[in-house]
Amino acid sequence: MSTLRSPARRAAVAAGLGSFALLAAGCGERGRFFALPAGRAQTFHGMAMGSSYTVKIAGPALSATALAAAQSAVAQSLGEVVAGMSHYDADSEISRLNRQPLDRPLAVSAPTLQVFEVAQAVRSDSEGAFDVAVGRAVDEWGFGPSSRAPAVLPPGALQRLQGQHRAGGLALDPQAGTVTRHADVWANLSGIAKGYGVDRAADALERLGLADYMVEVGGEIRTRGRNGEGRAWQLAIERPDAMPQRALRILPLDGKALATSGDYRNFFMHQGQRYSHEIDPASAAPVAHALASVSVVADDCTLADAWSTALFVLGPERGWAVARRHGLAAYFIVRQGHQVFSERQTEAFTALGSYAVG
Repeated sequence: MSTLRSPARRAAVAAGLGSFALLAAGCGERGRFFALPAGRAQTFHGMAMGSSYTVKIAGPALSATALAAAQSAVAQSLGEVVAGMSHYDADSEISRLNRQPLDRPLAVSAPTLQVFEVAQAVRSDSEGAFDVAVGRAVDEWGFGPSSRAPAVLPPGALQRLQGQHRAGGLALDPQAGTVTRHADVWANLSGIAKGYGVDRAADALERLGLADYMVEVGGEIRTRGRNGEGRAWQLAIERPDAMPQRALRILPLDGKALATSGDYRNFFMHQGQRYSHEIDPASAAPVAHALASVSVVADDCTLADAWSTALFVLGPERGWAVARRHGLAAYFIVRQGHQVFSERQTEAFTALGSYAVG
C-alpha cells in the first residue's frame, strides 16, 4: 500500500474529453493538464492530501458566491480527512494511533472509524491483500513518512516485519469508537483515504445542490451527472510506462467512481528488479508479479480505492479470480514484455461500455 503523501500514485486520465482532459499520472508523479475547450463546465483546483485536486462543475454557470461556496466546501472536506488520516501530520488521529501504547484503545472520529471499518471488510474479502496494518513495512521500504531512502530490506528485517504482522494488528470497537494496536504495527490508510476524501468532497457538492460534477484527488475520481457537453463524464485509463503519457481506454461514467493502482510511477530499481510502493502484507515486501495496473469502478471512491489496491497486491491471476467472485468492475493491464501489455476486464467492467483509444 502506498503513502498518502505520494503526489499521485494512481494512473488515470479524467474529465470530459472533448471539453476538458486531465492527465493524472499514477504512483508518485503528478500529471499534466491538457486544456481543451472548456464547454460549460467550471473548474477549480487546490492542494490537499499530499496531492493536487481538481473539481469540475457542469451545467449553468455558478455565481461567484456559489462557486466560492463550492471551493470552500471541498477544501474543508479534504482538510478534515487529512486531520484524521494523514500519517505525515504528526497531530492526525492516525499518527497518534501509531504512537499509542500497545493494547490501549484510542478514541477516533466517526469518519476515521468508518474508513477503518471499510478497510477491515475489504481485508476480509480480499484474502488479506488489503491490510492497513502494513504501514511500518511501507515506511521501512522507503515509501513512508520517515523519508528514508528506498532500499532492499535484508531477510532479517522482513522476518521481523512479518512476525509483527502475524502477532496481531489493529482491533476496532465500533460501540466505543476506538481503535487499538495489539502489535507494534503502524496503521497506514493511504490505500483508501484519498478515495474517502473524494467521496467527502462529492458529498459536500451535493449538499450545495450540485448534480453535475467530477471530483479528482491524486487520480481518484468520482462523477455525477453530465459533463460540459451533456455527456457522461469521459474518464481515461493511462497506458503504463508511456512517455509521453497517453490514454489507453476511455470510460464513460455517471454516478460512479474510478481508482487505479499501478507500479510504474512510485518504485525503485535494484540490480535490474523493480520494487514497487505496493507492499504485500503476506511478505512485507513489494509485490512481485507482472500486473502493471488495475482499475476498479464502484459506487463510491472509498471502495474503488481500497479494491484497486487489493487487486493489485493479489496480482493478475488471484486478483482476477477475486474480482470476478465479488462481481467487481475491474480492468487489468499485464506486462508481457518491454512495452507489451495484455488487457483483461471483468464482465461488470465490460458492461460499462469503455472503448480503446487508438
